[in-house]
Amino acid sequence: MFRNFFICFFLTILSTGKLLSQPQIPSNKYGLPVINDIEQFKAATTDTNQAMVLLRQVLRPFHSHIVYATPHNFTGIKLYHQPQLFLRLPAARALARVQDSLLKRGLNILIFDAYRPYAVTEKMWEVVPDDRYAANPANGSGHNRGTAIDLTLADANTGLPLPMPTDFDNFSDTAHYAFTHLPENVLANRNLLRGVMEHFGFVALSTEWWHFSLPDAKRFALLNLSFKQMRRVALKL
Repeated sequence: MFRNFFICFFLTILSTGKLLSQPQIPSNKYGLPVINDIEQFKAATTDTNQAMVLLRQVLRPFHSHIVYATPHNFTGIKLYHQPQLFLRLPAARALARVQDSLLKRGLNILIFDAYRPYAVTEKMWEVVPDDRYAANPANGSGHNRGTAIDLTLADANTGLPLPMPTDFDNFSDTAHYAFTHLPENVLANRNLLRGVMEHFGFVALSTEWWHFSLPDAKRFALLNLSFKQMRRVALKL
């Protein structure tokens, strides 16, 4: 009887593709499991929806301005080296739907940031230890999970950004959604960006008009792979 029970149990596991246990990811000093190498990533991403995707593959036309690849950001130092923009597959698909919707209006998206290695989040927190504007490494960031995106609206033909309340990474009340003492066209642009992102499943951050993320981010592991490593493991579409 017990033998038959265990045979049925294991057949159920095999038929559903579920494992008894997930690969163990080493925890950091905060007790957070963080993937630090390619083999750990491969072991933890057997589900295609966990895959990382190069956004240039799914967005056409593609516009970006990665300020963290320069010293002209709030830290004053160059944080990224030879970066490319990646997101988890569900986030990339949702962003493609956002772009399709905007292109029908003669608009596009201009991307500032997407996947961010966990080590960069630690550096940012050293400069701005304020969780209204920077992710606390003790919690990790949606950017580290590949589920958050920083972006703005742009003209589809020129790629030039539309007027918004502030520049990217402006850590002031003016960047908050609650701030409404702004020109009508700026409010309209901000509302349009938020509306289309939320329509396709993203969630806005109240203190940063440019930041959006998937609502179920914690089902994805924190990642600390370099951009070079990420290029090696990203899904080829």
